[in-house]
Amino acid sequence: MDLMSDLQAEGKNTINAPLLHPGPELLPEDMLLEENSEKTILDPTSREDLNFKDLQKVLIDWINSELEEDRIIVKDLEEDLYDGQVLQKLFEKLSGHKLNVAEVTQSEIGQKQKLQTVLEAVNGVLRPLDWSTEWSVDSIHSKNLVSIVYLLLALAIYYVAPIRLPEHVSVKVIVIKKKEGILQTAHVTKQLTSTTTDMMIGRSERDAFDTLLDHAPDKLNVVKTSLITFVNKHLNKLNLEVTELESQFADGVYLVLLMGLLENYFVPLYNFYLTPESFEQKVHNVSFAFELMQDGGLQKPKARPEDVVNLNLKSTLRVLYNLFTNYKNSE
Repeated sequence: MDLMSDLQAEGKNTINAPLLHPGPELLPEDMLLEENSEKTILDPTSREDLNFKDLQKVLIDWINSELEEDRIIVKDLEEDLYDGQVLQKLFEKLSGHKLNVAEVTQSEIGQKQKLQTVLEAVNGVLRPLDWSTEWSVDSIHSKNLVSIVYLLLALAIYYVAPIRLPEHVSVKVIVIKKKEGILQTAHVTKQLTSTTTDMMIGRSERDAFDTLLDHAPDKLNVVKTSLITFVNKHLNKLNLEVTELESQFADGVYLVLLMGLLENYFVPLYNFYLTPESFEQKVHNVSFAFELMQDGGLQKPKARPEDVVNLNLKSTLRVLYNLFTNYKNSE
């Protein structure tokens, strides 16, 4: 996946003046590094970064929401995820597949074996997307917060978690390497998140719209023009007009109104937000529009409401194309 690879390459290449001697941030155990081995620790200033803290809270709330039925409550990503237990449950919930691992493992060996199984399953899902991994059994088990966050972000993006990830979050890490008996340190900036739109590009099942976007932009424009003509034919009745499919359906208002026009009924204003302001209100509107589509006999849209709100073009196209094929002859 080009985007994530670019982000990770950028992080690896943003190196500020290596120090050729142990700095004050080094711990006694760092002196025990083997020759030419490397260790990464989070810069103390980044640990207190408000955007990074906000990102952790969003991820914690998401995990707790997903695992509510299991009565699992995560309070700290480092302390609660390192042994693989929560990661196992989270992956099983997201993927719908049970992993063949022991339920409870107290020993370090057992914990690492569980982590190995979980990470192999995660990496197997991500491998077709060429997703560069920024985590390992050792980094997760050693409570490397940056690795844990990278792993959770990959799962959240791949499985299209119904959350809004803070944008442009980056942290500084200290890379410690032992060379000829001397510890060298370098400060590296790791970009964790980019824009919401860019992050969502990283995941989606391949279909006709993926092919159009990747290989036939000229044909994609023909499809978009046809869809704009179709929706405006109906929305014009309310003196409304669409020029940008990417953005004008993102708050769900036009979708709701369009369904009312297509099915010839008035949608009561108390059922949706006419001027939504928050992410949650927009998701409500799109979800409500999806319900109206199903009430009209259409199949449940493949896209998730959050995809449409997050300006995911392919998801919006899928929804509108479904309406077009079912209502193209409607007056």
